[in-house]
Amino acid sequence: MSLPDFKSHGKQPATAPKSPVVQLNVGGHLFCTFLSTLRRHPDSRLAELFSGHKPRLGTDPEGRFFIDRDGTHFSAVLDFLRSDRLPTENIKEVLREALHYDIKPLVKRLEDTPQHFGETVGRQQFLSRVPHYLENIEVLIRIARAEAIASRHSSILICVLRTEEDLGLHDSAMGSLEVGKESVVTFGPWKASPSVADLLDCITMDVERRGYNVSVKPHAADRGFLSRSYDCFYKVNFTWW
Repeated sequence: MSLPDFKSHGKQPATAPKSPVVQLNVGGHLFCTFLSTLRRHPDSRLAELFSGHKPRLGTDPEGRFFIDRDGTHFSAVLDFLRSDRLPTENIKEVLREALHYDIKPLVKRLEDTPQHFGETVGRQQFLSRVPHYLENIEVLIRIARAEAIASRHSSILICVLRTEEDLGLHDSAMGSLEVGKESVVTFGPWKASPSVADLLDCITMDVERRGYNVSVKPHAADRGFLSRSYDCFYKVNFTWW
């Protein structure tokens, strides 16, 4: 339970709490819970912090035990310790906290959730079948940054080749463009069921995770486009400010 801020009289010493109730300050987020809750899994790092005669923690100016870590998702950790309840959102972030505090039962159950399974197994196995996917993401970002000088937007062309047949049309499609071939980042082909739309979603997600604001749209046909076979081009728009 997160608590509103309050003032206490004097600073409490950082010794083992005499009360079974513990007040915590986790990176500025305030919580109140039982000591037994924090020690529920004795082999965890969190339990270790509150084990022994003297907890391995300092206190804040109000005497609350202080953990120097972002406490945004600590409430989800506490919910699990109290009632075995798993979060339904922010799975990746809560898993990171569970790993930090080494709460093994929480780590295992979060890794088994459909959200985490889909991300780490389904999505990552798909992307592993897209040749040079991660390298292409880096190239895409590097070109966009180079194009960002004195501009609010950068628009980078990508070419998405779903099949080997698409690959056979690559050179003629590139020749129809008015931009240099070196300015186009090519993804594919791949041997897996996800579609071009799925790959574009992955590109958007992975670039945005790096902190960039992007959108992806089909590249408008120019005069040089004489065939629908050349609809493999998309424009990735970066917005800088």
